[in-house]
Amino acid sequence: MRALSKRTTSFTDSVIRRMTRVSMEYDAVNLSQGFPDFDPPRAILDSLAAVAYDGPHQYAVTWGALNFCEALAQKQSPRMGHQIDPMTEVVVTCGSTEAMMAAMMTVCDPGDKVIVFSPFYENYGADTILSGAEPIYVPLTPPAFTFDAAVLEDAFRKGAKALVLCNPSNPTGKVFTPAELTVIAELAKKYDAYIITDEVYEHIVYAPHAHTYMASLPGMWERTISCSSLSKTYSITGWRLGYIIAAPQIVDAARKVHDFLTVGAPAPLMEAAVTGLCFGQDYYDALLQTYTQKRALFLDGLDRLRIPHTTPEGAYYVLLDISEYGYESDLEFCCALAKDVGVGAVPGSSFFREPENRYIRLHFAKTEETLNAALERLSRMKALLGKRR
Repeated sequence: MRALSKRTTSFTDSVIRRMTRVSMEYDAVNLSQGFPDFDPPRAILDSLAAVAYDGPHQYAVTWGALNFCEALAQKQSPRMGHQIDPMTEVVVTCGSTEAMMAAMMTVCDPGDKVIVFSPFYENYGADTILSGAEPIYVPLTPPAFTFDAAVLEDAFRKGAKALVLCNPSNPTGKVFTPAELTVIAELAKKYDAYIITDEVYEHIVYAPHAHTYMASLPGMWERTISCSSLSKTYSITGWRLGYIIAAPQIVDAARKVHDFLTVGAPAPLMEAAVTGLCFGQDYYDALLQTYTQKRALFLDGLDRLRIPHTTPEGAYYVLLDISEYGYESDLEFCCALAKDVGVGAVPGSSFFREPENRYIRLHFAKTEETLNAALERLSRMKALLGKRR
């Protein structure tokens, strides 16, 4: 038989989702794939219950139900510093995964170049390749995960048509400062490039840090494709509701890509989620307080166990330094961690373009009971895995 497409040979399946399957195999506490183990807000669940009987149950408008788009525009306009037109500047997608893919395909032709900061959420490299584009990786230097402006400009100088920006960052938890964002924005304008943002953790940013939307910076609304989702904000990762917000000419093109990728997001789930989009600021304040407490619980526990780790400025991921264990493969370490210790993690090498084997990623979007159970198991990590050096 003839060979299959070559585009899939340069990347693997998702290592993150693979580690969930490994966690399930060994009944490990799954701190690998970043989804909560607690329920969404009761008001959203009540709306979903009503929608189950009242509908809608058929196709919505391809690029998003009008009431959903209106509620989203009302929520995001003051935050993004632009009065968003729900009719012309919004595309509702099947999760931010589709939003990022649609954005990439909207911007890029085969052979175009796209800048991706490393470490990066694993989908970005695959999105670039599936679009026929060529990624240019720019390193973020630990422990602060800062970038060298000269190296970044050199990447733009190579003809990059777009840059992918995850802010707050997965996997590092970095929150880009206004000064850093301004450097990126000025380079994008200088070299006539687009910025594709992934801002799914926009409401999970720990004091004293604050989230700045790239699209809100001077001159950046016209060249920013803002991607996000409801998954993390409302603890509904399985609902697969994401969106693109951008200038009308970009949205017009993105809608065509979206139409032929997935037709449309689930109509009943959009209807139920409108309730969440209409929450007041008190909801987002409480959400941040909840995650601030989870972060403190988990990081304090790691400190008591003397496990070296990063301190996230946003999102809910922690990178653990496993250098002392002497494993040649961080994937092998994560498999042993799930099997022998009972905790699921993601090998850090899956996020880095550079050869990197000293980190594993855990997350703390779990109940206090789950986090304490994970910490209790991690207390045995050195005894069970250290002897394999």
